[in-house]
Amino acid sequence: MNRHIFFIVTLFNCLFVFSQKELKQEVYFETDKYDIPTTEESRLLLFISNIADMDIESIAIYGFCDDVGAPAYNLKLSQQRADAIRAVFANNEISESLISNVDGKGQILLRIVEEKDVVKIRGLNRKVEIIVKEKAPVAKEVPPIVVEEKKKDAAELIKGDIKVGDKIVFENLLFKTGYTILMPESKKVLENIAKSLVERDDVYFTIQGHVCCTQYSRDAIDRKTKKQNLSEARAKFVYDFFVKKGIDKKRMRYVGMRRKFPLGGDPEQDRRVEILITHVDKSVSVK
Repeated sequence: MNRHIFFIVTLFNCLFVFSQKELKQEVYFETDKYDIPTTEESRLLLFISNIADMDIESIAIYGFCDDVGAPAYNLKLSQQRADAIRAVFANNEISESLISNVDGKGQILLRIVEEKDVVKIRGLNRKVEIIVKEKAPVAKEVPPIVVEEKKKDAAELIKGDIKVGDKIVFENLLFKTGYTILMPESKKVLENIAKSLVERDDVYFTIQGHVCCTQYSRDAIDRKTKKQNLSEARAKFVYDFFVKKGIDKKRMRYVGMRRKFPLGGDPEQDRRVEILITHVDKSVSVK
């Protein structure tokens, strides 16, 4: 009986492990080049969009060359190609902590199954392979029920006692990775914040946009416009939304903060917008 139970448990564990998802992508390069061709970059950005909502365990990046050239040259070039791909990930809000390998593997031998054209073979060998592994699902323990005092959200904080220098984070105002597009569950959040700011016409503020996961405090790329100003674009999105809701332009400005001020937690929370209170007009009575 115990042996049967052991067999069932073992079988369950095997099925559980094999349910882990793995996605692969290849990016091809021109001869002696490590700049990503435009068409290949478009394919790569589409791939990044597809994995943006995955619970990623690791990303491995491997660079390769064809068999032309000295081994030392090929090894360096393959590493440069891998580094070029890593830079694209980093500039599109994919956390570098997820990248487990960025390795140049040098040349690939001149052989591919069912392909005899040498030119085609070499073209297919000038590439970077990307392997993305999704975290395997795990059984979660049900936490004990704890009754906590409800935390005030941004809309409620705006209605309260506000002074110059206060910073109010728009929690649960989340953006799609690489875009100024709000996640569906965040639309109501922004509606409520706008309503509170319309009522508090004594408050002046700066809208600050933030991004996650970029290198050296550089801004991320807005995939819609292809400009490297995503934090500013997110702040402007909120600014434009507030204008449509009737908030006076004179009361606010917007600025991109890039990745200068990460919160130190889930990268998703760094794709955020907050406001800095710059003036409170005491001559205006609060509605």
